[in-house]
Amino acid sequence: MTADKAVSFEDSVDTTDDSSSSLFDPASLLPSPTTGKSTPQPNRSATKAALDALLSDTLRPSPCNVFGSGPLLVSDIPQSARPDDSNDTKNDTSATKSSSGGVIMGIDEAGRGPALGPMTYGAAYWHPTKSQQPIPPDFNDSKQLSAEKRQVLFRQIQSHDDIGFVLRVIHASEISRNMMRKTPYNLNAISHDCAMEMIWAVLHAGVTIDTCYVDTVGMPDAYRQKLERVFEGYNINFVVEKKADAKYAPCSAASVVAKESRDAIVQNWKWSEMPNFIPQSGHEFGSGYPSDPKCVQWMKSNCNVDRPFGFPDFVRFSWGPTKKLLGEGPDAAAAAGGGDGGSNNDRGKRPIIKWEADEDDESNNDGGGKQSSMQSFVVTKKVEDNGKKAVVMQPKRKKPRLAIFNEMGVSKVAAFAE
Repeated sequence: MTADKAVSFEDSVDTTDDSSSSLFDPASLLPSPTTGKSTPQPNRSATKAALDALLSDTLRPSPCNVFGSGPLLVSDIPQSARPDDSNDTKNDTSATKSSSGGVIMGIDEAGRGPALGPMTYGAAYWHPTKSQQPIPPDFNDSKQLSAEKRQVLFRQIQSHDDIGFVLRVIHASEISRNMMRKTPYNLNAISHDCAMEMIWAVLHAGVTIDTCYVDTVGMPDAYRQKLERVFEGYNINFVVEKKADAKYAPCSAASVVAKESRDAIVQNWKWSEMPNFIPQSGHEFGSGYPSDPKCVQWMKSNCNVDRPFGFPDFVRFSWGPTKKLLGEGPDAAAAAGGGDGGSNNDRGKRPIIKWEADEDDESNNDGGGKQSSMQSFVVTKKVEDNGKKAVVMQPKRKKPRLAIFNEMGVSKVAAFAE
């Protein structure tokens, strides 16, 4: 793993070294392309190594991989969470519960409001009667705990033999591309789908869920009914409430997983745009919330540093303050400190892009801006055929590939998947 630049899933992993990447399979952090299912880690050492890669090395899909979901870490499955007949039903996802009942599970999120960094979803679960070790009694809403206490609890979750957990990282790039679709995929829908994705991951791992506590997004009753429809037949008792993370221990544990994970990712963020982008003021962006003066100043200082991309993939392009700084909307110029935003000429800090291809066209065009003729794309050559002289046209030599495509690692599309 590199010290400054982000590592992507597409990067080759050297399994001969002593880094955390040699202890787990990076492919396990993305759904299987064939089954769509997520793979639990084989043991707690692999779980910790995968978690370290996500939080410390900010392992994530490359900027060019703009489709599909982001990282989903499913911990190793505690033995006490498996059904009594788990040896025979390891991958069984039927709704039948074992005689000892199922686990209790909690789901919560962190980082919904910031303009910078990911939103994280956490889930935690354990069996209420089969756990061999006592469950820590101090779980509470992670936002109400001190930072020191929250860190202690996060370490306890990672090392506890009877607690399983799931972490879903929704990076800013995933949020941006979903919310900026022609038909927007809003944040509530993203949140609901991420929660269901984590529930499916636990069910597919062979774990029976008795009760699932969810900190609501939107109207609690509507959300609960939606979950009951999706998981009909699995006999899961869904408890969906506001502030569920302050009422139910599994939901509080999930809150700790989500909050600590997001804080670590933001603190250790590595830039996928390097060496083309070196942030002004480094990591001095405060909390990442648009109301934080440090965040506002950082965004102004780093707007269009790496033109023409506006901001690095750490920034949520779908957020209002981001759009204003990039010159989208009536308040753009005023937000950027130029003009009042009321004129069509007030473009805020939106850059005027000069592409290499445009420069080539201008240099080869002697018509003062007129459209290029067909002859500009070919060369004429005199040939002799059966004693007769003729003039034929041949294509000009292919232009070299634009440098930006090489820098971003963009390759040609060979085929489209249906």
